[in-house]
Amino acid sequence: MHKKGFTLVEIMIVVAIIGIIAAMAIPGFVRAREVTLRNSCMHNISQIQGAVQIWALTTAASSDATPLLTDLVPNYIKVWPKCGTLTYEVPAVDEMPVCPNIDSHPDHIL
Repeated sequence: MHKKGFTLVEIMIVVAIIGIIAAMAIPGFVRAREVTLRNSCMHNISQIQGAVQIWALTTAASSDATPLLTDLVPNYIKVWPKCGTLTYEVPAVDEMPVCPNIDSHPDHIL
């Protein structure tokens, strides 16, 4: 009588191969996630800066003026962005927006 199925050695080889592939792939996924978060934050900073600059031009505000969030949303930027769970602060016209996660992500700058 001939039994069908996999031997323990065959199953161990398959599990080892899957482990090796996972060990190679997971760091790549982590790096891709970090790059995506950084790019998203940089895009948010750019959008905020653009909205503030357009507000300043439209209202003839001085370079040290700071708009209110209600001045910008929804007229100049549709939805106020977040970096993760934290919200950006509204910068003055002559300042660059800063990532709220700058302590944990120092590369989130333009």
